[in-house]
Amino acid sequence: MSRVCSVCGKGRMSGNAVSHSHRKTRRSWAPNVQKVKVNTPSGGVSEVYVCTRCLRAGKVDRA
Repeated sequence: MSRVCSVCGKGRMSGNAVSHSHRKTRRSWAPNVQKVKVNTPSGGVSEVYVCTRCLRAGKVDRA
């Protein structure tokens, strides 16, 4: 599953997981991406991945 929002382009971020003893290991944060059916400008319906922030903001025309 592609973890990238098709509206805003939000994707995976990386950084450090810091333990109590301050040792650092690499970790990543993935956005909350949902598969939704969207009306296309040509009149059809397609399934795309959209982050929940774009869904709440109403940036997509759901089918």
